[in-house]
Amino acid sequence: MAQIRFFALKEAQNRQPVKIDYPEKKTSDYFGAYVFNRRTMQEYLSNDAFDGVMECIEKGTKIDRKLAEQVAVGMKAWALDMGATYYTHWFSPLTDGTAEKHDSFIQFTENGGVIEAFSGKLLAQQEPDASSFPSGGIRNTFEARGYTAWDPSSPAFVLDRTLCIPTIFVSYTGEALDHKTPLLKALAAVDKAATDVCEYFDKNVTKVWSALGVEQEYFLVDESLFYARPDLIACDRTLVGHQSAKDQQLDDQYFSSIPERVSSFMREIEIEGYKLGIPIKTRHNEVAPNQYEIAPIFEECNLAVDHNMLLMDLMKKIARHHGFRVIFHEKPFQGVNGSGKHNNWSLITNTGVNLLSPGAKPKTNMQFLSFLVCTLNAVYKHQDLLRASIVSAGNVHRLGANEAPPLIISAFVGQQIAEMLDELETRVTNKKMTPDEKTELKLDVGKIPEILLDNTDRNRTSPFAFVGNRFEFRAAGSSANPAAPMIVLNAAVAQELKEFKKEADKLIQKGIKKDEAIFQVIREFIIKSKKIRFEGNSYGDEWHKEARKRGLTNVTNVVEALDAYNSDASKNLFVSNNIFTEKELEARTEVRYENYAKKIQIESRTLAQIAMNQIVPTAIDYQTRLIENVKGLKEIFGEEFKNIAGGRLELIKQISEHTSVIKQKCHEMTEARKAANSFVTVRQRAHQYSLKVFPYFEEIRFHIDRLERIVDNEMWPLTKYSELFFTR
Repeated sequence: MAQIRFFALKEAQNRQPVKIDYPEKKTSDYFGAYVFNRRTMQEYLSNDAFDGVMECIEKGTKIDRKLAEQVAVGMKAWALDMGATYYTHWFSPLTDGTAEKHDSFIQFTENGGVIEAFSGKLLAQQEPDASSFPSGGIRNTFEARGYTAWDPSSPAFVLDRTLCIPTIFVSYTGEALDHKTPLLKALAAVDKAATDVCEYFDKNVTKVWSALGVEQEYFLVDESLFYARPDLIACDRTLVGHQSAKDQQLDDQYFSSIPERVSSFMREIEIEGYKLGIPIKTRHNEVAPNQYEIAPIFEECNLAVDHNMLLMDLMKKIARHHGFRVIFHEKPFQGVNGSGKHNNWSLITNTGVNLLSPGAKPKTNMQFLSFLVCTLNAVYKHQDLLRASIVSAGNVHRLGANEAPPLIISAFVGQQIAEMLDELETRVTNKKMTPDEKTELKLDVGKIPEILLDNTDRNRTSPFAFVGNRFEFRAAGSSANPAAPMIVLNAAVAQELKEFKKEADKLIQKGIKKDEAIFQVIREFIIKSKKIRFEGNSYGDEWHKEARKRGLTNVTNVVEALDAYNSDASKNLFVSNNIFTEKELEARTEVRYENYAKKIQIESRTLAQIAMNQIVPTAIDYQTRLIENVKGLKEIFGEEFKNIAGGRLELIKQISEHTSVIKQKCHEMTEARKAANSFVTVRQRAHQYSLKVFPYFEEIRFHIDRLERIVDNEMWPLTKYSELFFTR
């Protein structure tokens, strides 16, 4: 095994950067070239078909089958011109990635020839086999039927000569089996609720879009070194490995010059991403060795989610071109930063106003304050659900250390905004305001744009931070589908906006003027949400104590955190906003429990295999060498050999102790795994894996990592951290 490691090292060291053929055009000339976007639709569709699709996208109307036929004709013509030979419905089942089943355009003619055919029926709906996708018990295994249905709001694209049509995925009986269906419902809910509140301030607002910018962090590992690590292959993270003498201590990786091989990889990603309409804006080195970030410009939330999932798929494929494997696991390496997926979220009106960005006048600032406090109250009320949306077997390793926020959900708004909210809390009363009080209040509110100019510091320890004109939900994991936290956040904000309008309307009906009524509700929401605001260091012990005093929850067990999906508050939120039925919610939670249990099971099996098949035999081989060496010394030096071989004798003893513990703990872990598998419900099994199996990981790793420091480097079978980190 050591020979494999050194062969992999040599191959990695000799690998050269791949030369990229740059398009002989400006980026703007080929951006979206492989996308059936508005410009392309205008060329390939009739006016009626184009107008119908635009109305569907902008107003949420349905496309009838007759119109779908017209769209299908134009879409097929464009796809064939782009060289496509197959088409697929592209969707996001309840797994970690996307799914697609390809069908060719060919169809037999009467004379035995073939033509390319594609109908409105095939565009609008297909029936893929749903039997092997996670469903959480919504359907039986033998009930294989499921449906995919076209989502016109996310444009079709051509990838690898295949026309990809973004769709939802539902069961035969109509329950959602994907991420997109509930996301679209959550976006519709926040659109309606936000538009209703905007009527207080601007009657021209007829639609509100949820905007999202996803910062994607990731690691790159040389492919040959990756294949020398069974844990990376099976689990996407290293289950063993002693910390490198040098990793991120000097902060010399962060924003430093991008290595040439990595730069070539990034450039190809950008070129292919631009062709697919992904607006990639930023690339840079991250803090940990071999860690990087890619980030696009803000887009409509549904499209941003699709683009993120498409980008992750592209990155996996293109990494292979450059001799890399891309790792999206939240904590692939112990002792250095993990990877997150920072969700930058805001609300944008059809008039072009960012509702989380104050304007220059008190009226627009009142609008900003209304949406700010509704968001804060949503985070406070649904902190457990927001946590549940981002916990996973991988992300739990990352949260709470190395610049990742803790599992206590809090919101950072910055000192100036915090002071403004505190002042509004004390200034505005439930009594009718005098003209002087109104003037003074409006003058204070009018200062908000000036305040925000200096409110640029980002609290990187905060899970939910306000950063000038948006909130950054930093707690999401890098491997996750961003739809999960966006479903919760948009649903929660929609609910609070509905409550805000309800309370304001009550006061207005009592004869209180609109501005006063809005101020009173703003104050009420400031008071309600005050406990969730925290401006300090979220890592500190003081915050944990303070959070307990405030009644904020801190659930560190993944399974127990996921239980929030089945709480009464969760069911009320999702069912009342028509996002999930109770059956769908319970099924989705079952899928999350099962996913957690299976991942811990895979990691447990992999760890035991590495320990018993590679580490223990290697350690015993080295111990045998030491024993032979000691025997030789005894033959030469007689009784004096103890003075000479004392260090070797101590090593022999240490190896025996470490290998004995490893074997014993691996046996106990295997028995614990068998016991966990015997539990009846998925939730019980997952909980047993978290309580009885997972704790063995760190103890077994401790002894293996100690052996790594003892055993001869020439014999060690696994690629070491120092080799994984710094081979370009």
